[in-house]
Amino acid sequence: MELSWINKLRIALVAGVGILVIGVLIWPVAAPEDPLAPVRASNVGVAGTFLLLVSALGAGFAGYFVAWPHGREIGILAVPFGLAIWSGRSGPMRTLTQALEEPFEREALLGSLSVEAPYWLLIVAAGFVGVLLAQHLRPGSRTPSTIAEMKSHLKPTMYANAAGALLLAALVAHFFIGVFTRDITGSDNQAAAHPAIGQIVFGVIGAFAVAAFAVKKFLDLGYLWPAIASILIIPFAKAIYYKSDTIARFAETEPATFYPRPIFAILPVQLVAFGALGSVLGYWMAVRYDYWRKHESSA
Repeated sequence: MELSWINKLRIALVAGVGILVIGVLIWPVAAPEDPLAPVRASNVGVAGTFLLLVSALGAGFAGYFVAWPHGREIGILAVPFGLAIWSGRSGPMRTLTQALEEPFEREALLGSLSVEAPYWLLIVAAGFVGVLLAQHLRPGSRTPSTIAEMKSHLKPTMYANAAGALLLAALVAHFFIGVFTRDITGSDNQAAAHPAIGQIVFGVIGAFAVAAFAVKKFLDLGYLWPAIASILIIPFAKAIYYKSDTIARFAETEPATFYPRPIFAILPVQLVAFGALGSVLGYWMAVRYDYWRKHESSA
């Protein structure tokens, strides 16, 4: 898929669908009572979750036809773009940590945040299901090549490749999030200040773009696996860096806006939304790079 002006227009239209449906119309479902508080899954509730899932399904369904004939490739962006608006409207992580002085409170907070990323990934997945549903309903969409592609995913080697892709994407994304969003304070390089929202946007999208590029180049797999790996980043960072003694030391010696690593200043909704966008971007960059090497570099 070439990124021509018409495809750029399709991307813009799909982004508009996601921003309108998820980012604007459904925003009251997740909007916190305190406008300075961050967006959290616990604010949504059961009824709100059902409405959000249906809306995500509808956004993906509409995005498929808006981006025709590249609905499968572009329509999946609708929900991440919508959640990206929430990520920008959300209050920062420091609003939560500033209200917690005790180490055990901050440890409990991080534990609750670790389980939020799968929730937001479920919303993104609902949008993808909407795209697949639209593709299925379109006459003539179930071609032999599509059926063969689905059967190839059931091979035993696919499971090993998928596990490798998740591990590779999690490691690469985790490393580059630290590189792209880190704001060093002090000479000992032990504390990271809370990054600005623009830095979070760039850092997470860039990190997952690198991860998806690596997954495509080394394992020849698509953008789904790096996007899924977004749910592994916080637990991975927590296991490595956020020990009980570290939490206690930061609670006693550092302001609440400082963190052992910048990943702990990024909300799960930001991680999943920007991670999904970065995964799609990195995948198509790898596809374009392969095309350039085969057809243009020798010209």
